[in-house]
Amino acid sequence: MAPPTFKMLINGKLVEGEGTFDVINPSTGEVFAQAPECSEAQLDEAVRAAREAFPGWSKTQVKDRQAAMAKAAKILEKNVDALVETLVKEQGKPTHLAKQEIQGCIATMQHAAERDFQFEKVIVDDDKEKVIQKYVPLGVVGGITPWNFPPLMATWKFVEALTMGNTCIIKPSHFTPLSTLHLGELLKDAFPPGVLAMLTGDKSQGKWLVAHKDVDKISFTGSTRAGISIQKAAADTLKRVVLELGGNDAAIVLDDADPKEAAKGLFDFAMSNSGQVCIAIKRAYVHETLFQQVTEELARLAKDAKVDDGFKEGVTLGPMNNKMQLEKVVELVNDAKAAGAKILASGEAPEGKGYFFPPTIITEVKEGVRIVDEEQFGPVLPVMPYSNIDEAVERANSSEYGLGASVWSSNLTRAQEVADRLHSGTVWINKHADLSPNVPFGGAKASGIGRQLGDYTMESNMEAKIIRIAK
Repeated sequence: MAPPTFKMLINGKLVEGEGTFDVINPSTGEVFAQAPECSEAQLDEAVRAAREAFPGWSKTQVKDRQAAMAKAAKILEKNVDALVETLVKEQGKPTHLAKQEIQGCIATMQHAAERDFQFEKVIVDDDKEKVIQKYVPLGVVGGITPWNFPPLMATWKFVEALTMGNTCIIKPSHFTPLSTLHLGELLKDAFPPGVLAMLTGDKSQGKWLVAHKDVDKISFTGSTRAGISIQKAAADTLKRVVLELGGNDAAIVLDDADPKEAAKGLFDFAMSNSGQVCIAIKRAYVHETLFQQVTEELARLAKDAKVDDGFKEGVTLGPMNNKMQLEKVVELVNDAKAAGAKILASGEAPEGKGYFFPPTIITEVKEGVRIVDEEQFGPVLPVMPYSNIDEAVERANSSEYGLGASVWSSNLTRAQEVADRLHSGTVWINKHADLSPNVPFGGAKASGIGRQLGDYTMESNMEAKIIRIAK
């Protein structure tokens, strides 16, 4: 079946780019489609249209913006299968995970449509004055999204921006542009012209968006290195920034955990989407009394996993999304082997087409080895023993990252005491990587600045305005 040709959404119209670029199917490693290349003039047009649409959109009642978002959710509900097909072809994930992602987009829209927002409150009212705090929209928001969850990350950004009265321009990764463009085509008439734009290209468009004087905020999800560059560039125009960056999430398995249940949890949350998740478990610390049982079970799960094209029945792991990331994972595993690591399962990229790498469990490594210190962003889990909880906490906190972490235990009180000591934006207990639109999400340390979702929908996408009235 020939892939559909998608266009960019600019000022309420579907338009071609001034050029095209290749989109590769990671299951074959071959080009399967072309995507439009947005010129700087076209990006300027998208920003101009967003700026012109902002006064009218920002003055609409929030209930009317929520009604538009509910309409958008219904459109997606009617097109789940088509979106899933586009997503699997360009990203590689198994069909069931792609469907979960599109359902997550719908849930994000529905939550925004149903939530009760209060944009004004009295914070002082005494005999001298009355002080009112209002939240007002920022203006034009630029969203730059990654290749691991392209439609979901785009949805997070434009749903928050639009519901709060802003206009929004989304620029997805050049590795996975099509599912975002597909969203744009479906939602073309859900919002007034200029309110939402979707444009694609290489890395240039993101740089233009960040530097543009008429863009008021950048919301970026991606690597820490790219986030640092964005923050520097955004400083020239004093843009607001929200940066959700890399992670090296640690999981700590306490000595009272069920080893089989803990192993399954570690495996599922380390390997989902072939490990290409910012909040995947990327290193595990297991108490020495459980270490052998947990690692043996992890090795068994890895050997039983089915790795193949995401469209095939029963597949649990698809390919890595792109050649660059596959090469990085191979490099990190080879470095660990050179450092004396023991590979309990797999550890070799198979021959043949596609960017496949099987789930790999590594032991006999420690801090100072790259697979432990760096974010692998692939289906590889280093597992290390510890003897006491102070040691485990210190090692978990030693990373420059602080996106997420988890504690696994049969004693919830004890687990929460450990969770309180971990320096991460989110700490889960007996689960990991569980996100929902009503709960804030973001990182500590080098894992980001600011928060998305939950109560931060308002704080991250609006400006606090104070009115002081003398009595």
